[in-house]
Amino acid sequence: MSSARERLEQSLQELGILAKKSLGQNFLVSDVVIERIISQVREFQPEALIEVGPGPGALTYFLRQMNVPLTVIELDRVIAEYWRKQGLEVIEEDALRIDWSRFYSDKKTVFVSNLPYQISSSIVIDRSMEDRGVEHMVLMFQKEVAQRIRAPARSEHYGLLSVIAQTFWKTEVVTEAGPRDFNPPPKVASRVLAFSRLPAPVKDRAAFLAFVKAAFAQRRKLLKKNLAGLLSQKKITEEQLIGWLAQMGFPETARAEELSPAQFVQLYRHFGFEP
Repeated sequence: MSSARERLEQSLQELGILAKKSLGQNFLVSDVVIERIISQVREFQPEALIEVGPGPGALTYFLRQMNVPLTVIELDRVIAEYWRKQGLEVIEEDALRIDWSRFYSDKKTVFVSNLPYQISSSIVIDRSMEDRGVEHMVLMFQKEVAQRIRAPARSEHYGLLSVIAQTFWKTEVVTEAGPRDFNPPPKVASRVLAFSRLPAPVKDRAAFLAFVKAAFAQRRKLLKKNLAGLLSQKKITEEQLIGWLAQMGFPETARAEELSPAQFVQLYRHFGFEP
């Protein structure tokens, strides 16, 4: 079988294109990385597949061989038309703007992507806000973003993305990918993560997101200051919050990054933020 680099060259010739920096296109050319991604997708036993940004098809080539319905979302007009001619269902839109509820079904849907780095955080948070649709995800990130997704409390990378991702997904590292695994090579290292949906510990995901956003609004500020506005709306005093923090073993000077995702859920529920 031809190598990923050979398949890329052939596809680019057929397409008559080069990678576009404006769309964050860095085409995957590592056979080892591709094999690990596809192996993880197979492990999830998908009944339907979604790929964002198929590009010349480094992953698409193998996803098509799984013989399950495959939908690709592609913003580049030339590439979208190429995959239409190959017989694939193509949504030629921005993955951040389409209505993903169209993918809600009883089928086990797996979302796969070598994500454009500029949309990766947003797409994880968006999928976390849905209670159905995508059951598993296998996604490529800039390494720093992958670290933020899995970071523990009190660590340098921990923040809003960590809390949301860990509240709604179980995540595992699939593989690392260096600049040489892409053409053109990006300036940063990459990491692939696998996601499996967890039972949601909150009913209103959007309200929980707003709560966590408020907690991290200004990282240097104390948690009680960042949450002051939301607490006052609920007629909750600063003293009540300080009392809860003390019960949980935190000083009143605690900051958001000290609370684990589970403790954020506890705090959110304790003070009745759950509608």
